Amino acid sequence: MKKETINLNIIISLLIFFVFSILSIYTTISFLKPSLENLYLKQLIFYILGFLITIFITYKGFDLLKKYHFLIFIGLNILLLFLLIFGYPVNGSKCWLFIGPISFQPSELMKISLIISSAMIIRNFKKEDWNMKREFKLILKLFILTLIPSILTFLEPDTGVVIIYFLIFLTMLILTDLSKKWYLIASLILVFLGSSLALLYFLKRDLFMSLIGVSLFYRLDRILNWKNASGFQLKNSLIAISSSGLTGFGFNKNIIYFPEPQTDFIFTTIVANFGFLGAIFLIFTILVFDTSILRLSLKKINLEDKYITLGIFVMLFYGQIQNIGMTLGLLPITGIPLPFISYGGTSLLSYLFIVGVILNINKSRFKYRN
Repeated sequence: MKKETINLNIIISLLIFFVFSILSIYTTISFLKPSLENLYLKQLIFYILGFLITIFITYKGFDLLKKYHFLIFIGLNILLLFLLIFGYPVNGSKCWLFIGPISFQPSELMKISLIISSAMIIRNFKKEDWNMKREFKLILKLFILTLIPSILTFLEPDTGVVIIYFLIFLTMLILTDLSKKWYLIASLILVFLGSSLALLYFLKRDLFMSLIGVSLFYRLDRILNWKNASGFQLKNSLIAISSSGLTGFGFNKNIIYFPEPQTDFIFTTIVANFGFLGAIFLIFTILVFDTSILRLSLKKINLEDKYITLGIFVMLFYGQIQNIGMTLGLLPITGIPLPFISYGGTSLLSYLFIVGVILNINKSRFKYRN
């Protein structure tokens, strides 16, 4: 796949995401409070700002990110800690940092920082000879790197983002091609911990709650017991999807209400407006976009860029599967937005940020090859 083909696939896909996002958010006006009726205009502004960020990262900013990756990582952790101490709760969570009229989620930016910092650590590790001791140090470094923001984000609380942090951690470990002994040890530890927690959860719930706390118990219970959930949001989402037909109810004619139609359940909004055909077209576009990133990771590029590209691919793919899956009742509702489509300034800007990273890596790989 040529450089121009990768760029073209990504840019065309991004423009399609843009159209779906703005139109779908616009159709949710009738379901939102009067104060939220201009969300589609805000999303338009975020897209414009995001495109500018994409251009900057493509041609200039990515090298600075790699150079100062650890300082950025420390700064974001300080912001997460600041949120816990001084943050203002919104819907019971301290996820948003408010600076005058501007608000953003440091945890969204942390996902990118974690990918880049992990990739840089692995690159330095790969430069020297391997042995079990050095591999253990690498695993420990990556685990601590992941654990710190995970604890801070979990306490907000935002379990969905924590899952993504550890998914990035596991992805990096698998790609690093460590000694098989470590994978065997990790598997045994996971089986032991998983079995122990499962036994306590199902047989000794009082002890389980006393060990991990009531708040964590109910969050885990919500995830583990999602198949038995009969919430209003999921029920109406399934009704809207199943009754939309090939072409939907018609643009801006959705007659079935479900909470968070502009964020968590934006895919249901798309199906209601554009039907099964619109959903298939969007999923096809997502696959083209993701495949372009995956193919880039298989090209001859810098080692750290390869890890960054694969980390981005896994993060996006998980977010897409999780968001679409939860609207269909196939996966638990975790509050993860649909990348590039759901309303949200910080999440959209962070995703457009990584588009700049991908385009920069694609641009630089020819210089690297030469």
